[in-house]
Amino acid sequence: MGVNPEHREEGTGGGEGELRVLQRRLADFAAARRWLPYHTPKNLVAALSVEASELVEIFQWLTPEESAQVMDRPGTAARVEDEVADVLAYLLQFCEVLGIDAAAALAAKIERNEKRFPLPDQPVEPDRSVEPDRSVEPDRSVEPDRSVEPGRSIEPDRSVEPDRPSRPGRPDHDAPDTPGRHSPE
Repeated sequence: MGVNPEHREEGTGGGEGELRVLQRRLADFAAARRWLPYHTPKNLVAALSVEASELVEIFQWLTPEESAQVMDRPGTAARVEDEVADVLAYLLQFCEVLGIDAAAALAAKIERNEKRFPLPDQPVEPDRSVEPDRSVEPDRSVEPDRSVEPGRSIEPDRSVEPDRPSRPGRPDHDAPDTPGRHSPE
């Protein structure tokens, strides 16, 4: 699935200039609907977070193997592409509002990372089956906590109700009826 680079049209994805075209289309779309007053950095970054979470939700309970094959299933692939589009749309709108050139910011970040993490002296093949280094011994100088019997978990004391103030603007549902709240007669 996905867009075949050979079949890209103007404004449908691609290089740096295409990002600007898409960014402009999003801004025009929002302006035509009079949404720009709501497109504040705070609102856009919150929407971006929600859309990123919706993308995460698709993968939440998949095994690594299942997640690597998610694009092989047409229904799921379409959902992934929709969520990627939503994330990118909100990111581009966020950048538009703050005057950030997304492509330039990414290029600069890649350059900084290339300097921070130089190539190793020898080529390294990615090895996905690397085991954690077990040669490091745990610090045995720290005494273990013996206040709980081994194998038993500490359960919270449910006999004590925690102090929970009601949220501002919302009635406390456990509070007695007060003026202004509906109560059965």
